[in-house]
Amino acid sequence: MKIKFKEFREKRDLSQEEVAKILGVNRTAVAKWETGANSPRTDRLVELAKLFRCTVDELLGVKSK
Repeated sequence: MKIKFKEFREKRDLSQEEVAKILGVNRTAVAKWETGANSPRTDRLVELAKLFRCTVDELLGVKSK
């Protein structure tokens, strides 16, 4: 699963380093989430959605019917 991480991060004008610091992870983890090499844990998805002011569904690219 490749989340729409970079799109939302850039809309908020945040760097990977800033996101990492806010979430208490290293920048490498953030970069891997962005490239799809790794996925954040479920609890991190919730934190990311709050940070990016979107829903988890939007972050995951889930289309509502």
